[in-house]
Amino acid sequence: MKKIIIINGPNLNLLGKREPEIYGTQTFDDYFGTLVEKYPNVSLTYFQSNHEGVLLDKLHEVGFDYDGIIINGGAYTHTSIAIADAIGAISTPVVEVHISNVHAREAFRHHSYFSEKCAGVIVGMGLKGYELALMGLVN
Repeated sequence: MKKIIIINGPNLNLLGKREPEIYGTQTFDDYFGTLVEKYPNVSLTYFQSNHEGVLLDKLHEVGFDYDGIIINGGAYTHTSIAIADAIGAISTPVVEVHISNVHAREAFRHHSYFSEKCAGVIVGMGLKGYELALMGLVN
């Protein structure tokens, strides 16, 4: 059984409440439950933090033992060289996900420090992007 973790960064704990016109009205916990049900042959876990160092620690913890990591770094995607370096340092493949189309938003969101270190990037597909990333890692 493959072990995959979804790691969400800052403000993603507010999904379902935060800017529903951009992010929708479903909470991530509810969405995660549907993924667990749909993929019973995957050991799927979820982690969220608003703190950069905690996200780094989690990447270090799982980055050599898991079969895949799906990361939505939130705003840290556009600012954190430290998280990008951690992604580059671990052996587990990482897929970067963004719920909204970051290229259709503010200019500062157009650059990701993570992308060049990741196995793939999924942008603008809503919460479905997590499932697409999961399918890519499982197959």
